[in-house]
Amino acid sequence: MTLAVSWTGTLMYWCFCIFRSSTGRPDWTCVVVGFTSGYVRFYTENGVLLLAQLLHEDPVLRLKCRTYEIPRHPGVTEQHEELSILYPAALVTIDGFSLFQSLRACRNQVARAAAAGSDVIQPPPLAYKKWGLQDMDTIVDHSSVGIMTLCVFDQMKNASILGGFNASVKGSPPAMSQYVTVGGGPYTGFYYAVEGSSQPLLSHVALAVASKLTSALFSAASGWLGWNKNKNEEEAVQKQKPKVEAATPLGIRFGLPDSRRHGESISLSPCNTLAGVTDDFGRVTLLDLARGIAIRMWKGYRDAQLGWLQVPEEQSDRGFSPSASLPRRHALFLVIYAPRRGILEVWAMQQGPRVGAFTVGKHCRLLFAGYHLMGVNSVTSQGWQLHTQQVCLLDPITGALRTVNIPFHLALRLGYILKEIIHVLLISMIFNNHRPITIRCWNRVFIFSVCFSQSVLIYDCVTDPEEVDPALFQLCSSQLKLLQLYTDVQQLQSTSDTEVYSENVGTYSFSLSHTHKRTQLVRKVALLLLHVFAGNFLFWGCLCGNNPIQNVCDTLQKAGISPQQLLSLLMTVWLQREKEVLQKTEETVRNLHTLLIALSNMKGAVEESWDPQSVSPWWQQVRSTCIQSHNAAAALLAAFVAHCAAKASISSHLTASVCVFVSFLQLQSEWEAVSLELEQWVVCVKQLEDVLVLQTLMLVPPPQGAGGSAAAAQCSIKTLLEGGTGGIADSVSKWVFRHNLPPERLKEIIQRREDNNAEGKLEQKAGEGGPHPNQTLRLASPELLVAVCQQFPHSLSPDLLFAHCCWEYVVQWNKDPEVHTHNQILYGITFIVKRFSAAAYLMEKVSNISACVCVQDVGMGDKAVTCFLGCCVQLLQILMEADSAVEEVAAPELSVEEAWFGAEGPASIAELALEQKGVHYPLVQHHCLLASLLHAAMTFSLRVKPLSLFDSKGKNAFFRDLATIQLMPSGDMDPGLISLRQEFLLRVLTGWVQAIDDPSCLSSGSSCPPLPSTGPKADWWPSLCLELGSLLQINPDILRRHLVCELYNQGLDLRAEEVMLEVEDKDVLGSQLLVLTGQRLCYSLLHSQSQTQAAMELLARLPPTLCTWLKAMDPSELRCPLVPLSQISRLVSRLIEILPENHAQYSLALHLLEAVDIPPNPR
Repeated sequence: MTLAVSWTGTLMYWCFCIFRSSTGRPDWTCVVVGFTSGYVRFYTENGVLLLAQLLHEDPVLRLKCRTYEIPRHPGVTEQHEELSILYPAALVTIDGFSLFQSLRACRNQVARAAAAGSDVIQPPPLAYKKWGLQDMDTIVDHSSVGIMTLCVFDQMKNASILGGFNASVKGSPPAMSQYVTVGGGPYTGFYYAVEGSSQPLLSHVALAVASKLTSALFSAASGWLGWNKNKNEEEAVQKQKPKVEAATPLGIRFGLPDSRRHGESISLSPCNTLAGVTDDFGRVTLLDLARGIAIRMWKGYRDAQLGWLQVPEEQSDRGFSPSASLPRRHALFLVIYAPRRGILEVWAMQQGPRVGAFTVGKHCRLLFAGYHLMGVNSVTSQGWQLHTQQVCLLDPITGALRTVNIPFHLALRLGYILKEIIHVLLISMIFNNHRPITIRCWNRVFIFSVCFSQSVLIYDCVTDPEEVDPALFQLCSSQLKLLQLYTDVQQLQSTSDTEVYSENVGTYSFSLSHTHKRTQLVRKVALLLLHVFAGNFLFWGCLCGNNPIQNVCDTLQKAGISPQQLLSLLMTVWLQREKEVLQKTEETVRNLHTLLIALSNMKGAVEESWDPQSVSPWWQQVRSTCIQSHNAAAALLAAFVAHCAAKASISSHLTASVCVFVSFLQLQSEWEAVSLELEQWVVCVKQLEDVLVLQTLMLVPPPQGAGGSAAAAQCSIKTLLEGGTGGIADSVSKWVFRHNLPPERLKEIIQRREDNNAEGKLEQKAGEGGPHPNQTLRLASPELLVAVCQQFPHSLSPDLLFAHCCWEYVVQWNKDPEVHTHNQILYGITFIVKRFSAAAYLMEKVSNISACVCVQDVGMGDKAVTCFLGCCVQLLQILMEADSAVEEVAAPELSVEEAWFGAEGPASIAELALEQKGVHYPLVQHHCLLASLLHAAMTFSLRVKPLSLFDSKGKNAFFRDLATIQLMPSGDMDPGLISLRQEFLLRVLTGWVQAIDDPSCLSSGSSCPPLPSTGPKADWWPSLCLELGSLLQINPDILRRHLVCELYNQGLDLRAEEVMLEVEDKDVLGSQLLVLTGQRLCYSLLHSQSQTQAAMELLARLPPTLCTWLKAMDPSELRCPLVPLSQISRLVSRLIEILPENHAQYSLALHLLEAVDIPPNPR
C-alpha cells in the first residue's frame, strides 16, 4: 500500500487533548495542530477535521494546555482549563470548558453528517481572548500560570510603585491571569491580565469540512490534517478567509533582563508556583513565579529537556502518624535530561539535592505533557481519581519507553528519615499484624532508640518468639548480643580506654539493627565509622598490652562475629595508628603476632581443607589491606608479622604423611619445600620495603623558596601498580619538581649512586663554602634519592627518570609559563606546537611585539617567549641528532624490577616514545630553521615577518606532524626572497656586534675577553648565521665580509682580524675596509675636537689628492669613530696585505700607509 501525503500549510506545533467521558474515564482524543499560516485545526484521532480557526496571521509557535487541579489547601485559587496558543507577538487563550462544548458539538455534527451522507457542518462559535504581548523583542515559548490574587501587602506595594505616593488601593485585590514568556530582550517576561479588562471574542464563520467517512482507512488517510481537500476547495477557502480580530495590548509588568542570554523553553510545575527555563548558554534556571525571581541555576545542560513530578505521600506512611488527619503532603521534583551528556537527573525542589542520576542515550526524548484530562471542573471532578502526570523517556534507537518514578522519602532530610524509622519501629513492636498486644504479654520488652551521641537503652527482651514479628525478634537478638559483647569487652579493658570508646557503640548498633530499605544511606555512614571506632574499642588495648589477648578473642568468638570482620578491624586500627605503633614497636609487634595467631585459630578463619601450596583467602585479606594502605611503615611491620604467622599456620596444617614425605626428600636430595603462600608474602614484603623508601623521600618537605607548590603524593603498592610501569618514575619526578632540583644537580646525584663513596663525596661537596641555607636539600634529599634509585635500578634508570622529569616540568610550565625558569623549560619542551605556531603567527601579524601582546596571544611575556624559542631550537636539534643516529644505536629495552612485574596501568612515557614513528629529517630541519629565525628576531628585537621568508611550499609544511612527509622547498629560490633573507641575517650579525661591544677591546694590545654561551652575547651567533645562510641559499662570504666590517665599525679590531682570515673574496673586502679606514682617518683629522699634535702633523703632510678624498668621507656612519692612530695604521697594513697590486685602489692604500706610518717612540 502506498500513501500520497499532502497538506495545506506547514505544520508548526501540535498537542493532544484527551477528553473525559461521563464516567470520568478517557473518552476520545482531539489533536490540536498549529500551522505557519496562523490556522489552528482540531482533529479526531482518526484524522477527521472538526474545526479550523484563523486566530492570527502569524505562524503558530506553541500550543499548551492547562487542566483542572483540585486545590489541596484552603485559600488556593481554583484553576480552570485553558488552551493557549502562542504567536510571535500575540497570545490567544481559549477557555477549556467552552472549547470542550464546541468540540463535542462538532464531533456530534460530524457523526450525524456522516450518517446522513452530508459533508457540511455548522460549528458553533468559539470564544477566545487575544493579547498583544509588548515590550519584548522575541518570544519563543510561554506558560499560562493561571488566575492569581495578590495579598494585601503585595497589592499595596505594586500600587505604590506604579502610582506613587498618592496611589489609591481597592478594597479587594483584583484577580489576574499570569503569563510568563521566554525569548530575548528581556529573556524572561511576566505579563498580568486583570480579569474583566478584555471581553471574549466570538469567532466568525468557521471553516470545517467533514469527510465522507466511506471507510475508516479512507478517513484516517485522507482526512488527517485536511488532506481530503482538493484544489478547488483550497481556492474556496482562500476566498472565504475570515476576519481576524485585533489583539488587546498587554504590556509587560517586569522581566529578567539579560542582553546576551536568550531563552529557549519554559516548563511549568504541576503546582503552578515554579518554572524551569532553558537558554542558549546551556543553563537551566528555576523561577519563583509568585515573586518573579530566579532562585536557582544549573549550568552545563545545553539543549536540556525538562519535566516535573509531583509525588504524594504514601498512605501507608501516614497510617500511625499524628498528622494523619491533615492533607497529604506532596514532594516536587525537577527532571532534567541533558542529551549532550546522555544523563537524566532528578533534583528535589526548591533547594534540595540531586536525588538521582541515570546514564541514558544521547538521542532520547523526554516526554512531559503537563496536563490531565480535559472537560473537568469542580463539579465533575468529585469522586474521581485523577492520574498523576507522568514523565517518560523515549529512546528512538531501541524503541524503549521508560517512566520516571521517584519515592516520596527522597525529598526528606536524613534526620526526619531517622525519626520516622524509630517511630515505625516502635509501632511495629506494639502491633503485630494489626492485632493489639499489651505489654503484659511480654515478660521483657526490648525498646531500642537510636541517637548519634547517646548509648543504647535496653529495658526488656522478648520471651515468646512465636507471638512477635520475626524481623523484630531478630533485631532484639542482635541488640542483646551486641550489648553483651560491649559489656564483656568493657570489663576487660582499663578505665581510660572505656571512657574513650564507650560512646561509639550507638553507631555500631545502628548499623547492625536496621534492615529497612530507607536506612541504606545511614548504614553506609555507620559502616564507615565502624572500622574507626570499633577497631580501637576492641583491639587497641590488646596491642598496647593493657587487655588479655586470649580473653578478648574468646569473648569475640562467643559474640558470633566472623573472624574476617575481626581481622579487618584489627588491620584498620594497626594501620591508622602508625605513629603510636612506631613509638612502641617491640611491644605492639609482639602483641600483633599473638592476635593474628589467635584470630587465625578461630573457627572459620582458615579453611580446614586449605592446601598449603595454594593461596589462603585469610592471609590474602591481610595482604590486600597492606597493599592498599598509604602507611608504609605500619604495613611493612604487619607484613613481617603476618609472614611469620603464615609460616606457623602452614607448619600446623602439614599432615604427618606430608612431613614424612618432605623429610624423605630432604634426605635423598637438597630439595627445598616451596609454598605459593609464602612466595606471595616475600613479594609483598619486598614491595613494601620499596614503598617505604619511596614514601620517605616523598615526605621530605621542599626547601623554602622552591618553585614547586604541589602537595606530596601518597604512595602505596596499589597506586604504584595502577600507575603502570612508569608510576614510580612519575612519583619521583613530581618530587623533583617540588624541590626545584636543577638538571645538573639531578644528573650529578644519579651518576654518584654507582659510586661506592657517593655519601662521603656528597657530604664533602655540601660542606664546601660554609653552611648552605638549604642544608636539608643538599644532604638528606640526595642521600634519599640515591637510596630510592638503588631500590629501583630499572624503573629509575637515568634515561627514564629524566624523561619523566621532562614530562612533569613541561606540564607545570604549560600551566604558568612565566613562573618557571629556563632550566625548567629545558626539562620538558614537548608540547611546543601550539605556542610555537602562536609566536610565529604573532610576529607575522604584528611588527612591534610588546609584552602585553605576547601574553594575550602566546600566553607568556616577551622575555619568556625568547627563552621558549631558544629551547625549541635545542629540542629540534636534538631530534635531528637522534634521527641521524637511529640506525647506529639500538632501541633501549625497558624492564622493571622483579617484584613489580604485576603493574597494570597506563603505558609509561618511555613505552609511548618507543611506539612513535621516526621523524622526517627535512621537516624537522625546516622547523628548526624557522625556530632559529624567530629566536634571533626576538633576541635582537628585529622587526621581520618570518613566514614571509619562505615560499608557499615552505609555509604549507610548517606545524605539521614531524613524522609525515611534506612537500619541501627545492631548487633555486626567487631572488627577491633571497634578498629578504640576506637582509635579515645581516641585521642579526649587526645586532650581535652591538651586543658584544666591550670598551676593554678597543686597545690593540689587549686580548678580548671570552663571550658567554647564552643570550645575545653568545659566541655561537656568527656560526649560526653562517649555517642558516647555507640553508637559505645565501653566500656565506657576504655574511663574513659584513661581520668584519661591523666589527671594525664597532671598534673591535682584534675580533675582526680573526674573522678576516675566513673571507674568500679579499678584493671586495679590501674596498669595503678602505672606505671604513678613510672614515676613521677623516674623523681623527678633520672632525675630532681634541686633536693631538701627531694628528695635526699628519694632516699637514698629506698630499692634496688624499685630503680631497678624506673630505668626501662621512664619519657619521661609524659607531666607534674615535680610534687611536695606531689602530688605523694596523688596519691600513692589513689592507695592503689583502689588496692585490693591480687593484684600482691599491695606490690609494699605499698613500694612506705612507701618511699614517708612525715611527716607534724613542726610548
